[in-house]
Amino acid sequence: MNEAAETGSSTLRRSLGATNLISLGIGAIIGTGIFVLTGPAAARYAGPGVVYCFILAAVGCVFAGLCYAEFAAMIPIAGSAYTYGYATLGEIFAWIIGWDLVLEYAFGAATVCSGWSGYVLSLGQDFGLRLPPELAGTPGSTFVLWQGHWEFLGRVSGKLMELHIDPATLPQRHGVFNLIAFLGIMAVTAILIVGIKESANFNSFIVVVKVIVLLIFLYIGGLMLLHHPELPSINWHPFLPANTGKFGSFGWSGVLRGAGVIFFAYIGFDAVSTAAQEAKNPKRDMPMGILGSLVICTILYILVALVLTGLVNYRDLNVPDSLAVGIDVTGVRWGSLLVKFGALGGLTSTMVVMLLGQSRVFFSMSKDGLLPKFFSTVHPRFQTPWISSLTVGLVVAVFASTIPLDALGEMTSIGTLLAFIIVCAGVWVLRRRRPDLPRPFRAPFSPVTPILGIVISLAMMVGLPWETWARLIVWLIAGLLIYVSYSRRHSKVQLALGEEVAGD
Repeated sequence: MNEAAETGSSTLRRSLGATNLISLGIGAIIGTGIFVLTGPAAARYAGPGVVYCFILAAVGCVFAGLCYAEFAAMIPIAGSAYTYGYATLGEIFAWIIGWDLVLEYAFGAATVCSGWSGYVLSLGQDFGLRLPPELAGTPGSTFVLWQGHWEFLGRVSGKLMELHIDPATLPQRHGVFNLIAFLGIMAVTAILIVGIKESANFNSFIVVVKVIVLLIFLYIGGLMLLHHPELPSINWHPFLPANTGKFGSFGWSGVLRGAGVIFFAYIGFDAVSTAAQEAKNPKRDMPMGILGSLVICTILYILVALVLTGLVNYRDLNVPDSLAVGIDVTGVRWGSLLVKFGALGGLTSTMVVMLLGQSRVFFSMSKDGLLPKFFSTVHPRFQTPWISSLTVGLVVAVFASTIPLDALGEMTSIGTLLAFIIVCAGVWVLRRRRPDLPRPFRAPFSPVTPILGIVISLAMMVGLPWETWARLIVWLIAGLLIYVSYSRRHSKVQLALGEEVAGD
C-alpha cells in the first residue's frame, strides 16, 4: 500500500479511468475466445454445444471475478493474483502464482498471436500475398499444395474430404518458424514501451472497431441463417454430439474439457487488475472494469458461437481463423474483409493486454526482490517497465513462432484456472483472518462465492488432458528451483526478517 502511494518519475503513472479499464477488459476477452478458439473447441470437444462451454466458463468467471474485484479495490497494486496471494497466503504461494501467471499471460499472448498470424495470412491470400510454408507456421504444422497454392491442411481438410481426396496424395511441406507471429508480438511490445496511456488509447480505439465488426458478423451471418434455414437444421444436429467413448471427446465430458480449454478467453477481467496501480480511482473503477467487461463479452461469445456453428459444420472449424471461414460461407466479400480486419484488431488488443499483464507481474515480483532488479526499472521518459516489457516480448515472440496452437491454449487455460483458485482462496482466508480490513467492494455471499469459484475452476482443470497437467507440474517444479536458488535469498521480506532476527 505504501508503494501504491508513491509518486515521481520512477513510479507507474495513474492515468486510467473506468472506461479505459472496461475497454482494457473487453480488449483482452473479445479476441481469443471468439476469433481463435471457438472453432477448434467446437471441432474437437463439443460441436455446436460449444455454447455450453462458454456458459460454464462464464459461470466460473463470475465467482472468480467477484473475488478479483474485492482484491483489486482493496489492494490497488500492479501484479494481480501474485500481489493478492502475497498479501494473504504468504511468499511461497505468491511465487507459485507469479510463476503460474507466466503461463496465463505469456502463453496466452503467444496463443492469441498464433491465431492473429492465421488471420494475417488469410487476409494476405485475399490480395494474392503468400509466404513460404516454412515461414507461415509453427514446427509440425502441415501445408498441402492445393489448386496451385500451399494451404494449411486444417483449413482445406473439409473440402478435400468432400472431394474424396486423400491429403497424403498431395505434395506436403511443414512449418518451421511463424514469422508473422514473431513480428506481431514485437510490434505490440514497442507500443507498450511507449506508454500505458498511449497503449490504453490504442486499445480503446480497436475495441470499438472489433465490437462493431462482431455485430456486423452477427447481422450478416444471422440473415444468412434466416434465409437458408436448412443450414442450421443440418449443422446444429445434433447440437451436442454423442461422446465417442473417450473422456473429453464430445458429450458432456467434451463440454467440460472444452470449457477448460476456452476458459482463458475470459482472462481479460483479471488482466484489468494488473493495471490497478495505474488506475485513477482503483477503489471505484476496478470492480466496474472487471465485472462490466465480463458481462458484455459473455453475451457476445454465446451469440457468435451460435451463428458460427450454424453457418459451418463444426467438423470444418479446427482452424486458427474460424470466423474467417464462417464469413466466407456467406459470400459477402466486403463482410469477409471487414471481419478479417476486425479479427486482426481484436487479437492485437488482446495481445496488448496480456503482454501488459505479464510485464506488470514481473515488475511487482522484481520490486519484492523475487526477480532481478532490472525487471522493475522504469523508463525515465515513458514511465513504463521497459526492460520487463522487452524481455517478455522477446520470450513470447519465440513461443508464438515455434509452439503449436493447441499446446499453447491448454497451458494457458490450466495456468489461468490455478490463478483463479488461489485468488478465491485468498478472499476466503482474508475474510476469516482480517474481517476488520476496509473493503470498498465486497464479493457477495461469502464464503459461498469463493468456494464455488474454487470448485468450478478445479472441475475445469480436471477436464484438461493429463499431458497438460504434466507440463504444469514440470513448470512449477522449475519455478520452485528458481525460488530456492535465487528468489528466497533476495526477497525483501526474507531480508527484513533476517535483520529482525539479527537485531534480537
